[in-house]
Amino acid sequence: MSQHAAPPRVAAAEAPSANRKDTLPKRSSLQEPMRWSDSFDRLSVGQRFRTGGRAITDTDVMVFSALTGDWHPQHCDAEWAARSPFGGRIAHGMLTISLAVGLVPLDPELVLALRRVGDVVFKRPVHLEERIRVEGEISALTPVDQHAGLVNFGWAVRNQDDALVCRARVEVLWRRLPADYAGPFRAFWHDPITAETPAGEFIPVPL
Repeated sequence: MSQHAAPPRVAAAEAPSANRKDTLPKRSSLQEPMRWSDSFDRLSVGQRFRTGGRAITDTDVMVFSALTGDWHPQHCDAEWAARSPFGGRIAHGMLTISLAVGLVPLDPELVLALRRVGDVVFKRPVHLEERIRVEGEISALTPVDQHAGLVNFGWAVRNQDDALVCRARVEVLWRRLPADYAGPFRAFWHDPITAETPAGEFIPVPL
């Protein structure tokens, strides 16, 4: 047999990433939507959520620049940004993912900690006044002990045109509660998400 009969295995691993699907896989029509008021043991792999939207404003960008010290002209200098490949000012990537976290209505009585944000990929720029929202799906559930478990999500951040601007893997520590638990914040957030202010902010509703 010729020593050149087969191509090296590394060729498949180096295939262009353009073939990767940016959309979440379709779920079964029998899968119930995710409820933010459910304890860890009531969640299921494959459950999905979708948040409301939020516009990224000039104020957001300037305040984020002041907080972080990142005054890159792509974000803060309109004249400079107009000559850039993006044609204008855009939001910081870290601002985009930070606002995405704020859009997801994590119940403070159930979500004990944000443990990891990883595999973040920025797909396209977010210009000022564009609106972003988050779509997500539970990809794994791992019990830790009798009190909590880890919930792994796949997030897709999209703009007002439904185009993917960012994707990430997010892991949170989620409380396990007895089936008869009836704490004061059992449904802290609207569930499912229906309420949205004109600014795209969610309203906490303690019971």
